[in-house]
Amino acid sequence: MESDSKAASAVKKAGAFGQWLRDVVQTQGGRCAIPVYILLLLGFIAPLVMVLAFAFATPRTFTAFTSFTLENFIHIFDGSSSVLMSYVWALAFAALATAILTVVCYPVAVGMVRIFGRRCSMVISVLFCFPLFVSENVRLYGWILFFMKNGILDGTLKMLGGAGPDILYTPGMILFGICYTYLPYMLFPIVLGVALVPQDLLTAARDLGASRFRTWREIELPLAMPGVLIGMLITFVLAAGAISESKILGGQSVVVITNDIDIALTYSQNWPQGSAMAVVLMIVIAAVTLYAFKKIDLEKILGR
Repeated sequence: MESDSKAASAVKKAGAFGQWLRDVVQTQGGRCAIPVYILLLLGFIAPLVMVLAFAFATPRTFTAFTSFTLENFIHIFDGSSSVLMSYVWALAFAALATAILTVVCYPVAVGMVRIFGRRCSMVISVLFCFPLFVSENVRLYGWILFFMKNGILDGTLKMLGGAGPDILYTPGMILFGICYTYLPYMLFPIVLGVALVPQDLLTAARDLGASRFRTWREIELPLAMPGVLIGMLITFVLAAGAISESKILGGQSVVVITNDIDIALTYSQNWPQGSAMAVVLMIVIAAVTLYAFKKIDLEKILGR
């Protein structure tokens, strides 16, 4: 009986795939989307398949698809290496940066939507978007010049009789760099979420005697939560894969998992080990993403 249900489910899935394939071939929209499907296949799915294949290959070889071993994953979790601590650092930085940016960006988003006005909001948007036109590494090296000994900050404070703080190449500086880099990716989804809240609803709640805090907690925040969750998700995923901040601002004082992956794929030439570490990171991020998607009402956002 169970085998029959599994067979029926397989047939149903095959029928659904066949229907999708017929829609792609027979409809004009489907035919126009074929180049996009090809691009996704070659540029997204194919590299993931290669990474997955190398993750199960023999260590320090290039025999993908011809060998199978779990040794690369065992090396990650056997406790004899520092790889697990690299995961902890990467995920901790991502979580802290997401929390900090949520607290910082929410008031700014409310101001852009309801307080600052259209012209001022446009200026603020340009100010937040402008750094994106400059290379991330250039901007991070700019902070090096700002905070370094005898740099801009230290030199100015010495002229005034003081001294600059010695914060370069510390975990705190790495966290600052991540927050600085990914602030726009948190801000604009929150702006979208706050814009979904009807002003008339907030006014009605205040007229009925609700306090400002209660109105925010029971009406504004739940309605704006889809945008907030999207910003948190994007920021967490990008921050978990950040590498320049730890290399440039951290000076390798803290090694995150992306550094280990980079070393395994370049200097060590151990592609299977690097691929295995990347697969584990992708699984963690995918789990967080799937959990977030359960909490986000995308139809509501896209419908608005």
